Amino acid sequence: MSRVNPVLARALSTTPLLRLDVAHRGRVRRLGLKLEEHGPTGSVKDRSAVGLLRALHDERPLTPGTVVVESTSGNLGLALARLLPTLGCDFLAVVDLKTPHATRRGLADSGARVIVVDEPDGLGGYLLSRLRRVRELCADNPGYRWPDQYENWAAPHIHRHTTGPELTAQAGPELGAVYIPVSTGGTLAGISAHLREHRPDVAAVAVDVRGSLAVSGSGGRRLVPGIGASRPSVFLSASHSYHRAVHVDDIEAIAVCRIIAEDIGLALGGSSGCAVRAMLTDQDEAGTDGRLAVCLAADGGAKYRDTLYCDNWATEQGVAKEITSAVERLRSEGLFFDRKHQEH
Repeated sequence: MSRVNPVLARALSTTPLLRLDVAHRGRVRRLGLKLEEHGPTGSVKDRSAVGLLRALHDERPLTPGTVVVESTSGNLGLALARLLPTLGCDFLAVVDLKTPHATRRGLADSGARVIVVDEPDGLGGYLLSRLRRVRELCADNPGYRWPDQYENWAAPHIHRHTTGPELTAQAGPELGAVYIPVSTGGTLAGISAHLREHRPDVAAVAVDVRGSLAVSGSGGRRLVPGIGASRPSVFLSASHSYHRAVHVDDIEAIAVCRIIAEDIGLALGGSSGCAVRAMLTDQDEAGTDGRLAVCLAADGGAKYRDTLYCDNWATEQGVAKEITSAVERLRSEGLFFDRKHQEH
C-alpha cells in the first residue's frame, strides 16, 4: 500500500491567529494575523505543496526516484524540498534572482537541485522566464513531473478545505473581511470559495502589488517577492472569485513590515506587509462596527533580513529614502500596532 497519502496528511498543521489593535488616522481597528510562518517550512505554501503532491500522486503514483520540477519564488520550493525526500523523490527548483539567498540555501540544504533564472520576462519579474525553463526541462526529460502551481486546481482545493475553515473558526462570528496576497491566486481562490459557502457575510479581498498582472493592472518593477505575477491568475477569472481588489505600493508595504517589527517585535514577509497595508487603505470596509479584519500572513520575515529589513539592500535598490519617508508618513498618520491579545 502506498505511503504517500499518509505522509502528506501528517504534513499539515494548524497555524495561529494573532490579534492586534491597530491605531491609524484617529481610529483603532481590530486586526488578526493568520501566521502561516508557524507551518513546517514557514509559509502558507506548506498547504499548497500537500495538495499539489496529492494530485500528482493520484494522476500517476509518485515512486522513489521520481524527479519533480517546479517554478517557485521560494516558499513552495521549500515546502516541496521538505516533503519530496520523505517520499524518496528528487526535487528540481527553478528560482530567479529575486529569490532570497537564505531561501536558495534552504533549498540546497534540503537536497534540492536549484536552477537560477537570470533573464527578466519584460513584465517586471521572472515568472514567464521561469516557466519557459520548466517547460524546456520537461521536454528534454519526459519522466519529470511538474505540479504546475499556477494552473493546478489542487492548490485552491486544499485551501478551501483547510486554510479557510481553520481561519473562520479561529476568527469567529466577528470576522468581517479577509485580506489575501495574490501570486498564483490559489490561496485566495480556495479561501474565497469556503467563505462563499459558509460565511457569505465575509469579504474576500484580493491584495496585489503595483506592477503586477495577477489581478489586473500593468506590468512593472516589483521589489517584494512572493506577491504579484507577470500574468493574470487563472484561478481568479470568475467574477465571484473575490469581492474586491486592492493594489498597494511595495515601498509602503515594506514600511509597514518595519513598523510592525518595531512595535511588536514580529518580522513578517513582504506579502504580509502588503496585506496589512491593503487593510489600512481599504479601512472604510475593513473592521467596521468592530468587526475583525484578518490578513493572511503568508510567511515570516527571517529570510528577508538581508533584503526588506536591510538598509544596505534598500540603498542598493535605490529606495532607501522612499522607505524612510513612507515610515515617517505612516507614523505621522498615527499608525501603531499593539499586541494586546494572545495567539490561539
